[in-house]
Amino acid sequence: MAKMTGKIALVVGGAKGIGLATARALADEGAFVLLTGRRQHDVFAAAESIGPSAHGIEADAASRDDLDQVVREARRLHGRIDALVLNAGLSEPATLAEETAEHFDRHFAVNVRGALFGIQAALPVLSDGASVVLVGSIADAMGVTPYSTYAATKAALRSYARSWAAELAPRSIRVNVVAPGPTDTDMMAAVTDEMRQMLIAPIPLGRMARADEVAAAAVFLLSDAASFVTGAELCVDGGMRQV
Repeated sequence: MAKMTGKIALVVGGAKGIGLATARALADEGAFVLLTGRRQHDVFAAAESIGPSAHGIEADAASRDDLDQVVREARRLHGRIDALVLNAGLSEPATLAEETAEHFDRHFAVNVRGALFGIQAALPVLSDGASVVLVGSIADAMGVTPYSTYAATKAALRSYARSWAAELAPRSIRVNVVAPGPTDTDMMAAVTDEMRQMLIAPIPLGRMARADEVAAAAVFLLSDAASFVTGAELCVDGGMRQV
């Protein structure tokens, strides 16, 4: 039997990259998947590419109203959520000298506020025994210039995961982090060849991750195969932060 047969999954930030790969992997493992994104065309195209077991919802992860609407739709369609993936993220460079209030607020609004109020909105419909995965980054424990604010948001997620895992344990809801290293997604396609080589150089396996490899780790954490794993961080980084 597939790992997620009969499960209802919500992937916030599921229209592209790691989010879309995770939504597709969940559907392949038998889940019905709701996925969100800010752009209607991208969301509906993503759901269509997965097939009838996926449903797209246009929503901004930084908006509490949008997140509440997403959860209302999940309740209307299925009455519950068994697997929640909080993937919506933003990564833009800025050195300490270049940092602005707008840059800071934009990153924390999407990367941290979106995750916090996403899980909060979902709490009433999260089934007992549900699983939550936050998409973090190995940057949460590294000095990453000029992405210090991005790295700080991922460190905040890692900290939240520990606290939420403890708080939700009485309901047997597990909360974990999947932490990719450099991953070959559309976001990474914007960097220069020189930057790509700099990112790959410290990876023992000699390449970036594929989005489906990160998705496989997320599905493991969401599935019953990880039934005794909570509060953990699973790094998918080709050894970059491990050796």
